[in-house]
Amino acid sequence: MTAELDAPASGTTDDSDVVLEAEGVSKHFPVRRTGRDVVKRTTHHVHAVDDVSFALRRGHVTAMVGESGSGKSTVARVMAQLHRQTAGTIRLHGEPVDVRGGRRFRAYCRAVQMVFQDPFASLNPIHTVRYHLTRALRIHGNAGRTRAEREAALEDLLASVQLTPARNYLDKFPHELSGGQRQRVAIARALAADPEVLLADEPVSMLDVSIRLGVLNLLRDLKDRLRLAILYITHDIASARYFADDIQVMYAGQVVEGGDSETVTQSPAHPYTRLLVESAPDPDRLTGRTDAPEDSAQGEPPSLISPPSGCRFHPRCPFAMDRCSVASPPRLEVGDQPGHWAACWLFDTPSVEAAS
Repeated sequence: MTAELDAPASGTTDDSDVVLEAEGVSKHFPVRRTGRDVVKRTTHHVHAVDDVSFALRRGHVTAMVGESGSGKSTVARVMAQLHRQTAGTIRLHGEPVDVRGGRRFRAYCRAVQMVFQDPFASLNPIHTVRYHLTRALRIHGNAGRTRAEREAALEDLLASVQLTPARNYLDKFPHELSGGQRQRVAIARALAADPEVLLADEPVSMLDVSIRLGVLNLLRDLKDRLRLAILYITHDIASARYFADDIQVMYAGQVVEGGDSETVTQSPAHPYTRLLVESAPDPDRLTGRTDAPEDSAQGEPPSLISPPSGCRFHPRCPFAMDRCSVASPPRLEVGDQPGHWAACWLFDTPSVEAAS
């Protein structure tokens, strides 16, 4: 009989390697009230993230995949404590995190750093590379005591992101660098804190296709050399398969499937994951056919102000049953590979038998 999964496991690595963990994390944003709302004393919320659980481990990449608006970036910002979670618990080395700014937030940032999507927007255009990296080193106490030590630290940072010789980049402004070089500088700035966790929010989506692979290979090298735990946010499930060890699939603020990257991409279980895989460019599937498969999803993602009851994918799902609109499915073991699960009633044995 198909089992329900209670633990938010994301891989087979030993639990002692867990650095950062989310348990039942939710984030709701209040919507500006109209006059009618004021009279009725009601407040609406955007349910950006609901009940998300996963663990980030040393030397391990976890990818969070989903279409735009699914809540992936919000998860990264909550894990970075740029947004405070509405519910749930974030743990760093097993200890609950509760930071509101000041010294505690700075101490948290030494362990958890974020790389943003747009490197040009995340770097101040009026300051040089030297300024950005020196400031980061000083904030986190890694600048050394002398000018020579600081220069050596700057050279080491740029060498770690493959920008050498350092003198060619230190005194340049962001607009004088290519997109790939700017993103490498942003990664170097994150490394200045000597972090244990890197939250990479679509780090290659703003880059030319020809240089995306180089940045992903850089992150992989850093993961191996520094034993970083990396959360890789992306809408491209093909790059997630290439780069990540395991994948969490998000839809409408909820995680609907998880497992190792090869299993999730090659044997997708949830109907939404199948839609993502079918939407990814694949030369092996280029047959010139323009008609959609009969079991493909239709319609648009739901409103997160008033999300549908039950499974949030059921209005678009070609396999939806009556139960799907009433009860939200738990994480159910798929059964093909250890740790592969899907939040879908198709994998609940009584539902399958009733449907047949």
